[in-house]
Parts: sequence; C-alpha cells; structure tokens
Amino acid sequence: MMAILNVTPDSFSDGGDYIEISAAIERGLEMAEQGAAILDVGGESTRPGAPVVSAEVELERVIPVIEGLRRHTSIPLSIDTHKATVAGAALAAGANFVNDISGLSFDSRMAAVAAAAGAGLFLMHTRGTPQQMQKDTDYQDLLIEVLQYLQGSISRARSAGISTERLAVDPGIGFAKNVAGNLLLLKHLTALHQLGCPILLGTSRKSFIGKILHQDDPRRRLYGTLATIALGVAQGVQLFRVHDVRPACEAALVAWAIREQQFPLLP
Repeated sequence: MMAILNVTPDSFSDGGDYIEISAAIERGLEMAEQGAAILDVGGESTRPGAPVVSAEVELERVIPVIEGLRRHTSIPLSIDTHKATVAGAALAAGANFVNDISGLSFDSRMAAVAAAAGAGLFLMHTRGTPQQMQKDTDYQDLLIEVLQYLQGSISRARSAGISTERLAVDPGIGFAKNVAGNLLLLKHLTALHQLGCPILLGTSRKSFIGKILHQDDPRRRLYGTLATIALGVAQGVQLFRVHDVRPACEAALVAWAIREQQFPLLP
C-alpha cells in the first residue's frame, strides 16, 4: 500500500488535516504502523480545478515532513510532484520515489533528476493540467491512448538511463476521465501488464465512487474504494494508493488469498 499523506490546505478529501508538520509526521508514522509500504507526500492538490502552487510553497510544505519522517522511520518515501525542482529537493531530503502525475510530460527535467538520484518513478496518465483536465474527457479509444501515453513515459525514463525495474505505471483514474472512462479502465486493468511494469492504482475516495453511491462526502466512500482494490488485486495490480491503510490492506489480503488459493504471509 502506498499511503497518501497530503500536506495541503485544499486536497479533495483531507485538505488541511495535516498541514502542520508535526501532524503530518504523526500521521505518516501511524499509516506505516497500519501496514503502509510507501508514504506518498504531496504539497500540491491535483484534484480537478485545483489552483497552481509555486515550487517554493510546495517545498515549504513537503521538505520538513520528509526530513521529519526520515528521522523516525526507514519506510520508503515518495514525493508526489510534477516539478523537477521539488522532486530533486525531496530526494535529497530522503525520499526514494517520485510520483509524477504527468508521466514525465509536464517538466522535461524530471527524468534526469530521478535518474541522477537513483530514484524510482511512478508514471501516471493524464491529459492536461488539473485545472483543465476534466474539460477534455472524450477519447476515440481510451484504453489505447492510456497504453500509448504510458509507453511514451516509459521510453522517456529509459532514455534518461532509468531501468524498467525502477518504474511503475498508473492509469490515472479520475484524471481527464469521466465516470464511464474510469469504469472502463477498471474493467481492463489487465491490459496494463503488457507495459512490463508494476501497476499502481489510485481510486481512494474518488468522485466516481461518490457518483455511483450518491455519496458527496469523500470520507464515506471507503466501502466503494475497497471494492476497487479487491477487483484490482484480482487483475494482478501490485500497488494501491490509499487514504485508509488498514482496511485497504485487509481487503487486498483477502482478495489475494482468493486469487492465489493460499494464505498470505503476514508480518
């Protein structure tokens, strides 16, 4: 599980909850104890329509949290950013991965920064910035476009000297997709295996779940989120980005046991 740690005032589900450094560090350590394998620290909301945040503000939010977490735990840390400047500083402060929502398409320097640091990369599909992405959700063939986009992201990473073993791909649920598009991708996650990288799936508390369940409060979308995790496990997804770590771990373990017909090895 990749645990979401937003140090922002305006994220769609938990904006403002962990804006204080001490609260963010405490939350990160709590999620690690609950079973998170990676903590994903973000200082800029990427919800649809979110305002742009400068690199300086983003750095002020994330660097003290990454440094604080690194003093207290050895758990792998990811920086959720599409800015190479922020990624470089976060990696220098102790992060191990970069989670780039643009799949290396927003900042041409990102691949080189990750390569120089020996970092892992999570490459996501989107179309346009968070401010514009939901204005363009029509595709001739969504699945083909996602696959082609992510293949291009992988090629850019490889050209920068990053080995495939350090990459994972994310179809970008909720990023430039309408509800029908999200459901289509979730039904065909197995197609992503042809890219040859682990798959990261981020559905936690997202609005398409709310629309299905007629639930406006993101915090009340846990059960819908768990359904997507179980279906993801059934299709071979290896990584999940979540707010609610312990329930997500339990859902994934049961789904895995059914798929593999064996008990998981628990710590």
